[in-house]
Amino acid sequence: RVDCFGFLSKRASFPMEAVLRAARSQAVMPLCSRLVSLNIGGQSARFFTSTCASFDSAASWSLGSQRTGAIATKAGMTALYMENGERVPVTGLLLENCQVTQVKTEDKEGFYALQLGARDKKPKNVTKPMICHFEKAGTPAKQWLKEFRVSKDAILPVGTEITARHFIPGQFIDVTGKTVGKGFQGVMKRHGFAGQAASHGVSKTHRHMGSTGNCQDPGRVWKGKKMPGQMGDKQRTMQCVQVVRVDPAMNMIFVKGQVPGKAGK
Repeated sequence: RVDCFGFLSKRASFPMEAVLRAARSQAVMPLCSRLVSLNIGGQSARFFTSTCASFDSAASWSLGSQRTGAIATKAGMTALYMENGERVPVTGLLLENCQVTQVKTEDKEGFYALQLGARDKKPKNVTKPMICHFEKAGTPAKQWLKEFRVSKDAILPVGTEITARHFIPGQFIDVTGKTVGKGFQGVMKRHGFAGQAASHGVSKTHRHMGSTGNCQDPGRVWKGKKMPGQMGDKQRTMQCVQVVRVDPAMNMIFVKGQVPGKAGK
């Protein structure tokens, strides 16, 4: 079964049916972590497989198939140089002992999902109900637990480890995390207000927000008015983040640009 696959060509993309048809006609059988060149409709495409597989068995995947995600720790930011000399800022994401701790099925829970746990935790710091939960799964106690909806053909056995090979260079993913908390901030930093005049006619209110409402009509402050308040420490999602490099030895993936949160989270 092909666990992760995709195209590394930026010029064109092809339907999965066309790839399978071309692979069978050209008698191509990929091996583990191998790039295979195919000629599809007169165009050359490079196909990547991360596990030992055959294209005949890969036909079980459909357009509606949805694989599980992964839980990673933000290691920090750096820069990588591409083959064309382009310097790309990247964020390193470390997968720390990410394992499947529970499988949810449509017969029992009404939907298909996988519960993943990451980063081992000392048993003395885990409650007794959670210790029984991990013992039933046969995995060490985990610090983080997250649930991912999957399709029926993407169910993985309990205890399966999700590694960096779950991803491939060139694919696009969504990254969710908590932004860095900034505490209580004013309107200039929180909302980008310009502030009031810096010279004549202003007395000790240079960074104040000014008036908050209208006159007697409506006689109140509109909901959603931008005011000082707590900034950051909210869950945010970066969509369509490109995977630049996968390092199976360090069990890390490098994505283009920044992701929410600080290093270690």
